[in-house]
Amino acid sequence: MTTSAPSALGPPRYRLVIFDFDGTLADSGDWFLSIADHLADRFKFRRVAADEIEGLRGQSSRQVIRYLGIPRWKLPAMARYVHGLLGQQADRIALFDGVREMIETLDAAGIGLALVTSNAESNARAILGPEIAGRIRHFECGASLFGKARLFRRVLKRARVPAAEAFCVGDETRDMVSAHKAGITAGAVLWGYANREALAATEPSRFFETPAQVVDHILGSASAIAA
Repeated sequence: MTTSAPSALGPPRYRLVIFDFDGTLADSGDWFLSIADHLADRFKFRRVAADEIEGLRGQSSRQVIRYLGIPRWKLPAMARYVHGLLGQQADRIALFDGVREMIETLDAAGIGLALVTSNAESNARAILGPEIAGRIRHFECGASLFGKARLFRRVLKRARVPAAEAFCVGDETRDMVSAHKAGITAGAVLWGYANREALAATEPSRFFETPAQVVDHILGSASAIAA
């Protein structure tokens, strides 16, 4: 990944960047698909056929849960089980290409970094590795599948940064919706879970095709794709 030096890009657009984890920093999609049938059998919901996956990428979390027939009361137990399973298999999940360099460059430029995720903090730290995890100042983990606005507001308070000076980067519609609710500008990555059409409906300020474009946008360049 090649990015311009921070000094060449002018003053940063934002003081704080809040990242989603799965599908944004961590390439965990294939792992989740690999355990889908096991989860369906264990928690008694319908299996997903291969030809249904692409259609589900255009749905919100609520719509997917409804489609699969998962009662909401089962979700906490499912989350605990998945987090435990992932903790045992964290070595199967890597960061997307360019993510390490993105985090290093933003941190070196003095940008505050935060992570808001449904995953467990221990899992996120294990997959990020100690060096990259150490560059992220604020972790808010265990977010609801239905939204993150409350945790976004908590990060803003802890970081002492107003919403207007923060930027959210995520791959799901709930990331965009939650950021808007918290008054935070949001950009959508195109390498994660939700497809472009679903993300566009939530009106992100930018689309990003690579982590390098995130860096350029935050630090003042204009290589990100306008929504």
